[in-house]
Amino acid sequence: MQNRNSVILVVDDNATNLKLVLKLLKFEGYQIVTATDAEEAQAVVQRSSPDLILMDIALPGMDGLTLTRKLKGDKKTAHIVVVGLSASAMKGDDQKAFSAGCDGYITKPINTRELQSQVAEFLEHAPNAK
Repeated sequence: MQNRNSVILVVDDNATNLKLVLKLLKFEGYQIVTATDAEEAQAVVQRSSPDLILMDIALPGMDGLTLTRKLKGDKKTAHIVVVGLSASAMKGDDQKAFSAGCDGYITKPINTRELQSQVAEFLEHAPNAK
């Protein structure tokens, strides 16, 4: 499985969510980097070129969908798999995420039993899979 060396950027302004995802994915052997807002995430992307981004949609300042559009619109970062995370599971939210360029969508609270397999699946279908 190619995921063992994958770098995952988790972007979330909620410290509890960050810690939970970090713990679950580090246990699986992923390299995890984090950011608490879109501006910090942009800097991290430039430094670490992640294979996958778990992007909170509701971020302070620039929201996650705006950042996703920027990343998908730049040929240097368009290949990165972006999965939108949202606590607001309103009808149509997933379509907004896909329209912004997200490759996947996960609702919060995160299902701790399914997150690892969901991430592995997204990475498996990544265009730049190692």
